[in-house]
Amino acid sequence: MSLPPLVSPADELSVDEVKRYSRHLIIPDVGMTGQKRLKNAKVLVVGAGGLGSPALLYLAAAGVGTLGVVDFDVVDESNLQRQIIHGVSDVGRPKAESARNSIREINPHVEVVLHTERLDSDNALQIFARYDLIVDGTDNFATRYLVNDAAVLLGKPYVWGSIYRFDGQASVFWAEYGPCYRCLYPEPPPPGMVPSCAEGGVLGVLCASIGSIQVNEAIKVITGIGDPLVGRLMIYDALEMTYRSVQVRKDPECPVCGKNPTITELIDYEAFCGAVSEEAQEAAQGSTITARDLKNMMDAGENIFVVDVREPNEYEIVSIPGATLIPKGEFVSGAALERLPQDKRIVLHCKSGARSAEALAIVKNAGFSDAVHVGGGVLAWVSQIDPNLPTY
Repeated sequence: MSLPPLVSPADELSVDEVKRYSRHLIIPDVGMTGQKRLKNAKVLVVGAGGLGSPALLYLAAAGVGTLGVVDFDVVDESNLQRQIIHGVSDVGRPKAESARNSIREINPHVEVVLHTERLDSDNALQIFARYDLIVDGTDNFATRYLVNDAAVLLGKPYVWGSIYRFDGQASVFWAEYGPCYRCLYPEPPPPGMVPSCAEGGVLGVLCASIGSIQVNEAIKVITGIGDPLVGRLMIYDALEMTYRSVQVRKDPECPVCGKNPTITELIDYEAFCGAVSEEAQEAAQGSTITARDLKNMMDAGENIFVVDVREPNEYEIVSIPGATLIPKGEFVSGAALERLPQDKRIVLHCKSGARSAEALAIVKNAGFSDAVHVGGGVLAWVSQIDPNLPTY
C-alpha cells in the first residue's frame, strides 16, 4: 500500500547538492521534491555493525540530512569481515566515531549525531524523539523489542532487518498503518534456542543485501513513493538466491499496538528475553568456575572430563587443550549423556558461557551433581591463559 510522505521537503537544494544528487533528481518519482524530503529527514540507525554499516553509507549517499548513530561498542578485527563502514585503522576505536568519519567522507552535507551510550529503557524514548524514522540494525532480541516498543509509543515508523548465516529478513513496522514487531513475534524465543551471529556466523555480503533493502524502504517511507514493506515480511535466501514475502497482519490483541495495550511504557527487556533460562541460571549458581580455575585443575591432575559444547566448525577455530567436543544439541536430545563418564567430574564450556550453562542444567538434572561450567568460555581461556590462541 502506498503511504503519504513521512517528511516535508526542505526549502531548497544548493547548487552542489543538485550536482551530487542529479541521478536521483532525474527519476520522476523522486525529483527535486523527493530529494528535498531526504534532505529534511532525520534518521536514526541503531547499531553501526553488520546492517548499520551499509545502511549508514547508503543513507548518507542518498542525502538524508541528519543521521543519528547509536552504538557503544568498539571496532574489533572480527567486525571487518562484514562491517564495511570501518577499516583496519579503526580497530579499537568507538564504532560510532568510526562511522561518523566514513559518513563525512561520503557526504559532507550530512549532519551526524552520535549516541555512544548503550540504548536502554531509560534513554530510548529521549533519543528516538528527535528523529523521523528508525533503522534497526541490532542483533539481539532484547534490543529489538526495545526499539519496537519505543517506536510504537512515539508513533514513529522503523525499518527492521535480521541476518543469520545465509538468510535475511526485512520489514517496515509502523503501528499507524500496520503491524509492529510484536505482532509478528509476540514472544522472544526460549533462551539459547536461536544462536546469535557471533555464535552461528553470517555471510559478510548478506549484510549489504539486507542493509540496502532497509535503506530502500527508508527512502520510500520518507518520500512517499512505491509500496513499502508495511504489513509484509521479506525473506531472502542467499544460497538459493530467492526472495519471497509473506503478509503480516496487525494483531488486535497486541500488548503494545493493539486496541487495549498493556505495555504503555518501556520495560526491562533483558529480563523479558532472558539470555539464559532460569533453570540454567539456577544450575550455574555455585557451579561456575573461571578459566584460571580450570587451568589449575588441569595442572593439579584432577580427575575431570572437559566438554566443549560448541559446534564442530567453532572447535576447529580454537579449542581448550584436552576438551572433548559434544555439541549442545546432543545434550538437548539426551544423546550426550551416554558419553559422559560416571567416574570423572564434568567441566563444560562454550564460547562465552551461555550455552554451557544451558548444558549444565541438563547434566545436573541427569545426576551429575558436581558438574561445573567455565564462565566466559573459550574466550576467557584465550584472554586469561593463552593469548596466543585466536578468538572469533
